Amino acid sequence: MKLVTAIIKPFKLDEVREALSEIGIQGMTTTEVKGFGRQRGHTEIYRGAEYVVDFLPKAKIEVGVVDDRVDDVVDAIRSAADSGKIGDGKIFVTALEQVVRIRTGETGNEAL
Repeated sequence: MKLVTAIIKPFKLDEVREALSEIGIQGMTTTEVKGFGRQRGHTEIYRGAEYVVDFLPKAKIEVGVVDDRVDDVVDAIRSAADSGKIGDGKIFVTALEQVVRIRTGETGNEAL
């Protein structure tokens, strides 16, 4: 089992959700986060004063998947979140040692 974590631009969240639904992924967790990568933030002007915004708003998506679906999930997220511009985000894949569904007590792949 793997945990696929994607950090994307917030306005791409609905497109990514739809892409994952189309390939049969039923659940995900999303979080509003802030961060920066190569773009290093940007400057804005508010009431005539210029200031630097270091951390940009991002959306974090976490999806637990069985090993044979990882490539499908990564491809779906990448194609839906790609705008071709800097700051599109990153996808991380990490191993899940154990998953337990609280309501039923199911473990492993059955809990996903």
